[in-house]
Amino acid sequence: MIVFLKKYWLTILGVPVGALGGYIYYINWGCEDACPIRSSSVKMMLYGMLMGGLLFNIIEGEIKKRRN
Repeated sequence: MIVFLKKYWLTILGVPVGALGGYIYYINWGCEDACPIRSSSVKMMLYGMLMGGLLFNIIEGEIKKRRN
């Protein structure tokens, strides 16, 4: 478990950062009627978690690639 956390710490950090970003996006630019994702704060936070994890995973991969 510790090895997993040390290996993917940046990706794991990206999930709550993405959730926060999704909530901020919902508060500022979310819509109320016809938008399937942006109309719900929970859906927007889940989408933000996914995007944050993926983005930080890409960054983590680039960092590891440049170290080698």
